[in-house]
Amino acid sequence: MTDGADSGSQSASAAPLTLVAPGGTPPARPREAEVFFNRAELDAILSVYGRKVAEGEWRDYAMGAHKDVAVFSVFRRTSEMPLYRIEKRPKLARRQGAYAVIAPGGQILKRGHELKQVLKIFEKRALRLIDA
Repeated sequence: MTDGADSGSQSASAAPLTLVAPGGTPPARPREAEVFFNRAELDAILSVYGRKVAEGEWRDYAMGAHKDVAVFSVFRRTSEMPLYRIEKRPKLARRQGAYAVIAPGGQILKRGHELKQVLKIFEKRALRLIDA
C-alpha cells in the first residue's frame, strides 16, 4: 500500500515535462510571420536593379524581412549607407500605399499602391528641347 501512496504523492509534486532538443536547449518559440516581397515584386525590383548595375550606378544590394516591413536596399559601394531603400509595408496598403522608395536621409521619394508605379522613379526621363 505504501507503493500506491508514494506514487500518488510523486505525481502531484512532479514538474511538467518539457521537450528538449538534442543540443540540450528548449525548442525555440514559433517565429512571428515576416513580411517579404513575393516573386513578382522581386522580379520587378531586380529588373530595375539589373538595369542600374549595367549603367554603372549601383553595385550591391541587401534584403531584409521584418515583422512589419520588407526592405530592399541599394548601394553604390558595399561599405556605404544605402542609396535607396525600397520598402513594403502591408499595414499602409489601404492608406498611402504599401510600397515606398526612400532616400538616404529618410525622405520618402515616392509612395504608392503598385510597385511598378513606385519603381518608375528610377526611369531616366528623356530631355526634350523646347523652342523659345
